[in-house]
Amino acid sequence: MKELTVFILKRCPHCIRAKKLIETLQNQPEYEDIKITYIDERKEGALAKQYDYYYVPSFYVGDIKLHEGAITLEQLQDVFDRYQNHVKID
Repeated sequence: MKELTVFILKRCPHCIRAKKLIETLQNQPEYEDIKITYIDERKEGALAKQYDYYYVPSFYVGDIKLHEGAITLEQLQDVFDRYQNHVKID
């Protein structure tokens, strides 16, 4: 199963908030099995440059961008739902 990849910056307030929202949603049974890989673009710049985004956090499944930039709980839920639908198709 493909993981949900999230590009972040360690001290980015939007990234910090996104991680808290992810924790909140992963406490729900329908989202608890989503595997997430966090990539700090400062630590893994070469990898980050392979993806087309400008703002963090940025959410990808494979090479498909699901969301970029500040995120609300509702938007994150949509990202999780689209991720799950995409993974079912693959």
